[in-house]
Amino acid sequence: MTATPDNRPSSGDTPGSKGDTRLNIDWRVVLRASLVGLAIIVPVTVLRVVLDRELTDFDNSGWVYPLFVLLLAGYFAAGWVAGRARPDAPYSHGALAGIGVLVLWIPVRIVIWAVREDGRGLVDGEHAALRPGQIFGHVVIAATLAMLGALLATRVQQRRTTPEAPPR
Repeated sequence: MTATPDNRPSSGDTPGSKGDTRLNIDWRVVLRASLVGLAIIVPVTVLRVVLDRELTDFDNSGWVYPLFVLLLAGYFAAGWVAGRARPDAPYSHGALAGIGVLVLWIPVRIVIWAVREDGRGLVDGEHAALRPGQIFGHVVIAATLAMLGALLATRVQQRRTTPEAPPR
Protein backbone atom coordinates (compact mmCIF):
# COMPACT_ATOMS: atom_id res chain seq x y z
CA MET A 1 0.00 0.00 0.00
CA THR A 2 1.32 3.43 -0.85
CA ALA A 3 -0.07 6.74 0.30
CA THR A 4 -1.34 9.41 -2.04
CA PRO A 5 -0.64 13.09 -1.33
CA ASP A 6 -3.87 13.37 0.66
CA ASN A 7 -2.85 10.38 2.84
CA ARG A 8 -5.44 7.98 1.44
CA PRO A 9 -4.41 4.48 0.45
CA SER A 10 -3.86 4.17 -3.28
CA SER A 11 -4.65 0.45 -3.54
CA GLY A 12 -7.67 -1.47 -2.37
CA ASP A 13 -6.07 -1.92 1.05
CA THR A 14 -7.37 0.06 3.96
CA PRO A 15 -5.20 1.37 6.77
CA GLY A 16 -5.09 -1.23 9.47
CA SER A 17 -5.76 -4.17 7.17
CA LYS A 18 -3.89 -7.42 7.82
CA GLY A 19 -0.19 -7.06 7.15
CA ASP A 20 -0.33 -3.24 7.03
CA THR A 21 1.88 -1.91 9.80
CA ARG A 22 2.65 1.52 8.40
CA LEU A 23 1.42 4.69 9.99
CA ASN A 24 0.14 7.48 7.81
CA ILE A 25 1.19 10.83 9.19
CA ASP A 26 -1.18 13.63 8.32
CA TRP A 27 1.30 16.49 7.92
CA ARG A 28 -1.51 19.05 7.63
CA VAL A 29 -2.64 18.11 11.13
CA VAL A 30 0.94 18.32 12.41
CA LEU A 31 1.42 21.76 10.84
CA ARG A 32 -1.92 23.08 12.11
CA ALA A 33 -1.22 21.82 15.63
CA SER A 34 2.32 23.24 15.53
CA LEU A 35 0.98 26.64 14.52
CA VAL A 36 -1.47 26.58 17.44
CA GLY A 37 1.39 25.91 19.83
CA LEU A 38 3.50 28.58 18.16
CA ALA A 39 0.65 31.08 18.54
CA ILE A 40 0.94 30.59 22.30
CA ILE A 41 4.73 30.43 22.58
CA VAL A 42 5.67 33.46 20.45
CA PRO A 43 3.75 36.06 22.50
CA VAL A 44 5.05 34.51 25.71
CA THR A 45 8.61 34.66 24.40
CA VAL A 46 8.21 38.28 23.32
CA LEU A 47 6.69 39.17 26.70
CA ARG A 48 9.62 37.51 28.43
CA VAL A 49 12.09 39.57 26.38
CA VAL A 50 10.24 42.79 27.17
CA LEU A 51 10.08 41.99 30.88
CA ASP A 52 13.75 41.02 30.88
CA ARG A 53 14.58 44.46 29.46
CA GLU A 54 12.31 46.39 31.81
CA LEU A 55 12.87 44.62 35.12
CA THR A 56 16.17 45.05 36.91
CA ASP A 57 16.34 41.44 38.12
CA PHE A 58 14.03 39.40 35.90
CA ASP A 59 15.55 36.02 36.82
CA ASN A 60 14.55 36.51 40.47
CA SER A 61 11.17 38.07 39.75
CA GLY A 62 7.82 36.37 40.02
CA TRP A 63 7.41 36.37 36.23
CA VAL A 64 9.74 33.48 35.44
CA TYR A 65 7.48 30.62 36.54
CA PRO A 66 4.13 31.75 35.06
CA LEU A 67 5.83 32.39 31.72
CA PHE A 68 7.46 28.97 31.85
CA VAL A 69 4.10 27.33 32.52
CA LEU A 70 2.61 29.19 29.54
CA LEU A 71 5.42 27.86 27.33
CA LEU A 72 4.64 24.35 28.51
CA ALA A 73 0.96 24.99 27.79
CA GLY A 74 1.87 25.82 24.20
CA TYR A 75 3.42 22.40 23.68
CA PHE A 76 0.47 20.74 25.41
CA ALA A 77 -2.00 22.66 23.21
CA ALA A 78 -0.20 21.55 20.06
CA GLY A 79 -0.55 17.94 21.15
CA TRP A 80 -4.19 18.48 22.09
CA VAL A 81 -5.01 19.78 18.60
CA ALA A 82 -3.12 16.92 16.96
CA GLY A 83 -4.77 14.32 19.18
CA ARG A 84 -8.26 15.65 18.48
CA ALA A 85 -7.63 15.63 14.75
CA ARG A 86 -6.04 12.16 14.64
CA PRO A 87 -7.31 10.03 17.55
CA ASP A 88 -6.12 6.92 15.73
CA ALA A 89 -2.46 7.95 16.20
CA PRO A 90 -2.31 10.54 18.99
CA TYR A 91 1.24 9.88 20.20
CA SER A 92 2.98 10.19 16.86
CA HIS A 93 0.98 13.21 15.72
CA GLY A 94 1.30 14.84 19.14
CA ALA A 95 5.06 14.32 19.34
CA LEU A 96 5.58 15.63 15.82
CA ALA A 97 3.39 18.66 16.57
CA GLY A 98 5.36 19.45 19.73
CA ILE A 99 8.67 19.14 17.93
CA GLY A 100 7.18 21.18 15.08
CA VAL A 101 6.44 24.01 17.52
CA LEU A 102 10.07 23.99 18.57
CA VAL A 103 11.35 23.90 15.00
CA LEU A 104 9.10 26.83 14.07
CA TRP A 105 10.10 28.73 17.24
CA ILE A 106 13.86 28.55 16.63
CA PRO A 107 13.84 31.16 13.79
CA VAL A 108 11.79 33.46 16.04
CA ARG A 109 14.37 33.00 18.79
CA ILE A 110 17.17 33.79 16.36
CA VAL A 111 15.42 37.02 15.34
CA ILE A 112 15.00 37.98 19.00
CA TRP A 113 18.68 37.27 19.59
CA ALA A 114 19.67 39.38 16.57
CA VAL A 115 17.47 42.32 17.65
CA ARG A 116 18.67 42.27 21.26
CA GLU A 117 22.35 41.83 20.41
CA ASP A 118 23.45 41.96 24.04
CA GLY A 119 26.87 40.41 23.53
CA ARG A 120 25.69 36.80 23.85
CA GLY A 121 26.66 34.18 21.32
CA LEU A 122 23.96 32.32 19.47
CA VAL A 123 25.14 28.76 20.18
CA ASP A 124 28.42 29.19 22.02
CA GLY A 125 29.69 31.05 25.04
CA GLU A 126 28.68 31.04 28.67
CA HIS A 127 25.27 32.67 28.11
CA ALA A 128 24.47 31.44 24.60
CA ALA A 129 20.95 32.05 23.34
CA LEU A 130 20.53 28.52 21.92
CA ARG A 131 22.76 26.09 23.76
CA PRO A 132 22.69 22.59 22.22
CA GLY A 133 21.85 21.01 25.58
CA GLN A 134 18.90 23.35 26.00
CA ILE A 135 17.64 22.53 22.53
CA PHE A 136 17.79 18.81 23.33
CA GLY A 137 15.90 19.45 26.57
CA HIS A 138 13.30 21.45 24.67
CA VAL A 139 12.84 18.58 22.20
CA VAL A 140 12.23 16.12 25.03
CA ILE A 141 9.85 18.45 26.88
CA ALA A 142 8.00 19.47 23.71
CA ALA A 143 7.46 15.89 22.54
CA THR A 144 6.46 14.63 25.98
CA LEU A 145 3.98 17.39 26.76
CA ALA A 146 2.51 17.28 23.28
CA MET A 147 2.04 13.51 23.53
CA LEU A 148 0.34 14.03 26.90
CA GLY A 149 -1.92 16.66 25.36
CA ALA A 150 -2.75 14.35 22.46
CA LEU A 151 -3.50 11.46 24.82
CA LEU A 152 -5.81 13.55 26.98
CA ALA A 153 -7.58 15.01 23.95
CA THR A 154 -8.19 11.52 22.63
CA ARG A 155 -9.49 10.30 25.99
CA VAL A 156 -11.83 13.27 26.37
CA GLN A 157 -13.10 12.75 22.83
CA GLN A 158 -13.69 9.04 23.51
CA ARG A 159 -15.64 9.81 26.68
CA ARG A 160 -17.87 12.26 24.85
CA THR A 161 -18.65 9.81 22.06
CA THR A 162 -19.05 6.66 24.19
CA PRO A 163 -22.62 6.15 25.36
CA GLU A 164 -22.99 5.78 29.08
CA ALA A 165 -23.96 2.40 30.47
CA PRO A 166 -27.52 2.17 31.75
CA PRO A 167 -27.84 2.32 35.56
CA ARG A 168 -28.14 -1.06 37.32
